[in-house]
Amino acid sequence: MTDTTSATTANQTTTRDGSLAAGLPYPTAEDAQPRDYGMLVGGQWVAAAAGETIDVITPLDRFRVLARTPRGRAEDADRAVRAAREAFPGWAALPFTQRQRALLRIADDLEPLVEDLARLTAVDTGNAIRTQARPEAQLLVTAFRFFAGLAGEVKGVSLPTGDEALSYTRRLPLGVVAGILPWNSPLMIAAFKLPAALVSGNTVVLKAAEDAPLTILELAEVCQRHLPDGVLNVVTGYGREVGEALVVHEGVDKVSFTGSTATGSGVASRAGERLAHVSLELGGKSPCIVFPDSDTDAVVEQVLLATRFARQGQSCTSGSRLFLHEDIHDSFLERLVARVSQLRVGDPRDEGSDIGCIINERQWQRVQGYIEDGLAQEGVQVAYDGRPALTVGEPGFYHAPMILTQVSNDWRIAREEIFGPVLSVIRWREEEEVVAMANDSHYGLAAFVFSRDVGAALRTAHRVESGWVQVNQGGGQQVGQSYGGMKASGQGREFSLEGMLEGFTQIQQVNVRLV
Repeated sequence: MTDTTSATTANQTTTRDGSLAAGLPYPTAEDAQPRDYGMLVGGQWVAAAAGETIDVITPLDRFRVLARTPRGRAEDADRAVRAAREAFPGWAALPFTQRQRALLRIADDLEPLVEDLARLTAVDTGNAIRTQARPEAQLLVTAFRFFAGLAGEVKGVSLPTGDEALSYTRRLPLGVVAGILPWNSPLMIAAFKLPAALVSGNTVVLKAAEDAPLTILELAEVCQRHLPDGVLNVVTGYGREVGEALVVHEGVDKVSFTGSTATGSGVASRAGERLAHVSLELGGKSPCIVFPDSDTDAVVEQVLLATRFARQGQSCTSGSRLFLHEDIHDSFLERLVARVSQLRVGDPRDEGSDIGCIINERQWQRVQGYIEDGLAQEGVQVAYDGRPALTVGEPGFYHAPMILTQVSNDWRIAREEIFGPVLSVIRWREEEEVVAMANDSHYGLAAFVFSRDVGAALRTAHRVESGWVQVNQGGGQQVGQSYGGMKASGQGREFSLEGMLEGFTQIQQVNVRLV
C-alpha cells in the first residue's frame, strides 16, 4: 500500500458494468489496469466524499497497483453510520428465522466462490493459497452457517416469581457495530465478527484494512444480495482518518477491533470516553513449551504449525517463543531446522508454495530490524537462516524463516511482537521456571504445550496466562470456540456462542405485576 492518492468520480471505473461495484471477475496481478472499487454505504457503491483514492499494491510486486479504493474520511464514516442506524430498527425487529435465512443464503453464495476468494486473498494479502488463503475462505462459509444455526439462541430467561408476577429477560442487539479489520487475515477476522453481529440483530460498518481491502469488498457484494440496504456497510481508507472517525462516532454503539496492542489501547481510550461497548483482539508473543518426552517428528510438525510460518509469521497467535527442555534442546532443534528447511517460499498463488509474502515494505523492513537486533545480542546463535537460499525476492516482499537459539527471555525479539517468520528458542529445565518465563510477558493471547504426560500438560496449560491454550497441537482452531486474549492481548471473546451473546447483545430485565 502506498500513500498515493488521486481524485476519482463514480464513472471512472474498470468494472464490467461501468460502476464502482465489486463482483467477478476479481483483480489479478496480471491485469493491465487496476480495478476501481467503491465503498458500500446504504446499499450503494460510492466513491469517497472527497473523491480521493488509495492505490492497493499487491505484495507480489511492489510496482503493481492491483486496485484503487476510496480514501474515506470522517464524512464517509458518518454516511455509513447513518445508513446503519437507519437500517437497525427494521433488521432488529425481524423474527430470528429471517436473519437466519439471510446468513444461510450468504453462505450458499459464498461456497462456490471459495476458490476465487482464495486467489484474491493470495494477491491481496500475500498469504499462500494452499496453506492459508483457501482455508481462510472456507472458514468464512463455515462461520456464516454456524452463526445462522445460533440465531434462536439470542433469548432471555424467566425467573419463577409465583402467580402474581412475571420476571423475564430479553437479549437485545447493541445497535450499530463498527468492525475494524486487520490486513493479515481479513476474511478470517471478518468471519469472527460479521455473522455473529448480524444474526443477533445488529447492523454493521466494517472498516477494511487499507493494505488488504479487496476480499472484504467482495464479501460485501455477496452479503448485499441478501441483506436490506444499510444492514452492512464497508468503508475503506486509513485508520487514522476513517477508522478513528468510526471509533469516536456517537452513532456507533460497539467497536470491535482487531490489530496491534498499541492501536487497540487508543481505540479503547477513545471509545471509552463515550462509554461505547468495546472488544479488542490484539497482539501476542505466544509461548510454545515442549517437555522432554515430546522429542518426535509429530510434535515438530505441530510446533511448525504453531510458528505460523505458513502465514509469514503474520499472526497474533504465532508461537514465536519456543521453550525447549534442555535434555532435548539440540535434538529437537535439529529436527525442526530440517523440517523448516523443506518449506518453500514462493508465489502465494502457487500450490507448491508453503510461505507467501510479507504484506508491504514497511513490515518487511520491520522484520529485518528485529533480526538485526537479535543477531547483535551476546551469545545468540543462528539455528536456521533461510534467506541466503531464497530463490524469490524483489519485486515481491518475500522473507524466509529465521530461527535464533540461545535467546534470553528478556531480549526484544523474545518480548515484542515481530509479526514475521522469526522464532526465538529458549532453554528450560524446571516446570516452575518455564511457566514463569511463559507468563513473563504483557501479552496473553495463545500458548502451546507439548507433553505425553497429560497431567503435566494440563497442569502447565492451566497455569499459563493465555486466553487460548492448545495441548499437543499447533493448529486446530474450531468454529464455535471462544477466542480472545488476556492481559494486553485484549478483552472480550469472539467466534463462539458466548462471544456472540456477550459481545453483540445486552440484557433487558422486565418485571410485570399480574394482579
